[in-house]
Amino acid sequence: MKIRTIGIVANIEKANITRHISTLKKWLERKGVKVFLARELAGKMGLTGALNWDDLARKSQLLVVFGGDGTMLRTARHVARYKVPIVGVNMGSFGYLTEINLNELHDALDLILRGKYLVEKRMMLSVSIKNGASLIKAGEVLNDVVINRGNLSRITELETSVNGEYLTTYKADGLIISTPTGSTAYSLSAGGPIVFPGKELIIINPICPHTLTNRPIIFPHDADLNITLWSKEKGATVTLDGQETYQIKSGDAVMIKKSRYAVKLVLSPHRGYWEILRSKLGWSGLPSGTGKRKNAERPEH
Repeated sequence: MKIRTIGIVANIEKANITRHISTLKKWLERKGVKVFLARELAGKMGLTGALNWDDLARKSQLLVVFGGDGTMLRTARHVARYKVPIVGVNMGSFGYLTEINLNELHDALDLILRGKYLVEKRMMLSVSIKNGASLIKAGEVLNDVVINRGNLSRITELETSVNGEYLTTYKADGLIISTPTGSTAYSLSAGGPIVFPGKELIIINPICPHTLTNRPIIFPHDADLNITLWSKEKGATVTLDGQETYQIKSGDAVMIKKSRYAVKLVLSPHRGYWEILRSKLGWSGLPSGTGKRKNAERPEH
């Protein structure tokens, strides 16, 4: 499918962001593409016609996101229900989700506009935080849900069941529940496994567990997790994708399962996942000219 409408989202705090967006907007319009801007970005540039998240997703065949992984995560949570593909442009120093570098943007978009691109669906998690029968928060995440003791001195006790069956009570600084996409984020820093992002799996990774036999576990996509906090202290925090934080107290429960929504990420036509992973983790690379995505010219199915 050829792209005729594009929405642009950006981290407006990045240096020279208005110049980069203005250049891209003019380039796209010369190619006959109609461009829409997210409200925050349009305000930064002093332009009219800004759209909220819902309208931006409805009107765009593709979203181009300038920033780092944080900007991609925020965008994904807002637009996943509309199934619009997202391509990330790396404006930061370290990003797994922003696959395209600024200096290759026009070359990559030229292929994408002609329909020569691949889309990978990324599983999301649905999370509900409850106090008894009262709902504190419900939402979706692309990376992870983190339950953390915060500034408290005592470890947390997190009673965990899977599909209604008791698993264990983790005594730890907290728990990270992540998707395969989030396996290279906080979970990796806490000793978790790297899981290929196109898979549909759920990872539980304890943070500094009191019992060393509490190790990371990978569950199938249909696992329904229920985690209840038992703590003699003031409580703990629940953080969604590192961006939204909520306070919970003893007896509150966090329920996590696979979301009915999935994020559609446009893959870089210039490099594959393993090359990106090697680069981000500083692993030894292949000789120049190898590791390119061989199917970059294959159209989306």
